[in-house]
Amino acid sequence: MYLEKVKKPIDIRNLTPEELKLLAFEVRNRIIEVTSKNGGHLAPSLGTVDLTIALLKVFSPPLDSVIWDVSHQAYAWKILTGRNDRFDTIRTLGGLSGFTSRAESEYDAFGTGHSSTSVSAALGIACGRDLMKEKGHCIAIIGDGALTGGMSFEALNHSGHLQKDKFLVILNDNEMSISANVGGLQKYMARMLVSKPYNTLKKQVWDLSSSLPKNIRSKFIYGAQKLEESVMNILVPNIIFEDLGFKYIGPIDGHNIPQLLSIFHRVKHNMVGPVLVHVVTKKGKGYAPAEKDSSLFHGIGPFNSESGDVVCTGKESWSEVMGKSLCKIAENKKEVVAITAAMTTGTGLTEFEHKYPTRFYDVGIAEQHAVTFAAGLAVKGLKPFFAVYSTFLQRALDQVIHDVALQKLPVVFCIDRAGLVGEDGATHHGAFDISYLNFIPNLVILAPSNAEELDAMMNWAADYKDGPVAIRYPRGTAFCLGKKINKFEPGKAEVIAKGKDIAILSVGSAFPLAVDVVNQLQAKDLNPYFINVRSIKPMDTKLLDTLGKNCKRIFTIEPNALIGGFGSSVRDYLSESKAKVTSFGYPDRFIPHGSMDELNKLTEFTAEDIFRQICALI
Repeated sequence: MYLEKVKKPIDIRNLTPEELKLLAFEVRNRIIEVTSKNGGHLAPSLGTVDLTIALLKVFSPPLDSVIWDVSHQAYAWKILTGRNDRFDTIRTLGGLSGFTSRAESEYDAFGTGHSSTSVSAALGIACGRDLMKEKGHCIAIIGDGALTGGMSFEALNHSGHLQKDKFLVILNDNEMSISANVGGLQKYMARMLVSKPYNTLKKQVWDLSSSLPKNIRSKFIYGAQKLEESVMNILVPNIIFEDLGFKYIGPIDGHNIPQLLSIFHRVKHNMVGPVLVHVVTKKGKGYAPAEKDSSLFHGIGPFNSESGDVVCTGKESWSEVMGKSLCKIAENKKEVVAITAAMTTGTGLTEFEHKYPTRFYDVGIAEQHAVTFAAGLAVKGLKPFFAVYSTFLQRALDQVIHDVALQKLPVVFCIDRAGLVGEDGATHHGAFDISYLNFIPNLVILAPSNAEELDAMMNWAADYKDGPVAIRYPRGTAFCLGKKINKFEPGKAEVIAKGKDIAILSVGSAFPLAVDVVNQLQAKDLNPYFINVRSIKPMDTKLLDTLGKNCKRIFTIEPNALIGGFGSSVRDYLSESKAKVTSFGYPDRFIPHGSMDELNKLTEFTAEDIFRQICALI
């Protein structure tokens, strides 16, 4: 009823607080309805519905710039800024992005898909606004999980120094990032917790409790502990943010629309300098299954909206294969440790965390720290495995080069989501990792084509001591051979079939695609060499020498950008041979969101497209 009336943000300003509550209910239902069909980030977006409505009621975007950190919690924002009629298309090819996008709407002040960026962007926009003598507030919404990323603190520190007016940071505190948060602001209270006055008072309270009857004493102690936690949670952010130069307000209930309206009105009209409003929200708010398991419903595929049941294929994902392999390795190798950057479940490390809690480290959303932290562990003789999405590892490239590879430290990078990832789109496609790792000395780069190869590579890497290893594998279900690979050797490709005149070199998860291409070529009475590359760096130069002599055409197929990819390395190596090298991979552009089939067709990365192009060349 009310959602149908809200075509633009300005329409919200005429609604009463009671009508806004009904609007929030309708928006949540809309998000659940569409996400159950398209998949997406359900729990984060349900948690920010009330906050979104309050922002749009008080502020005036696009005059006021609103920047959502990561922006996986911005579904309500899309619905209420003129995109409700297209919301059914979210995460589909040609439809709305699952994240904010400047190309999509003037209400999206900044495109975001990675964490801890919003305050930096908002501050830059605020400075640009003042230099251009423009009006409007600059507002960054950042989750408590994003505060584990160092970039957010760099931006907060700079913001406090500049003291910009009409600059607002909203800390959306839902006590979760993706997996449970690690670290915490409470550690700022360490000095108070060890101080004499505090501990004297605490001892007196405990002494008093000992004289109480047993049934009352337990309740008294529980109440005292809760009071202590509450006081700390109120005091800690206040101290930190005011020391950084912000005026701190909160914590306040992020689902209490009248209270949010009151606070935002006061901030907008009465306050000068940078302000931080601390709101407490619940991920999955309004949908019981998502409230119960916010990690599962953080980013989810299609599900039954009535029951909350998720479709399960029963097959292992690449992430699960890696996690199980690492658990087996850790049984016999006590030096093995695992690291994640707030993605325990996503990277397949849940079982490892449960089995080996003292050898498991979740560093928060801090990939740069994770890499150098792994380097420090390696210095002490441990064997760190850092499981990380390809698109997130690129945030720590300097650390991979300077802190790990330069010192030849035996860190293993388990690079998940390598290649296209479908509906999450350009910010999450792992299209560049071969390119940004290939030029680094001392680094071994491997790409399994099946689950058994991944297991074999993990076991080899666990014993390798001469430098870092990167193992890249895709999102989705792992292909299984059904037989164990007894030995893996880096720099050695697998010759699937010998041939004549032409060769097909397949990299990692492109293998099933390459099989189809080879079958079509054989149906045309062509007899290509068929190579499963396995080792991207070092390359199998002995085999390449043979192919360079015996083939007129060599074709590489890789799930990576063509520029700087494996094909480039082969072409450079064989530059003086008679063989002409042609590569198939991803084009030099950012690839949008859509299903994998749609994106492969869009980029001409299908067996039919590749076969057609090969036939045209030969």
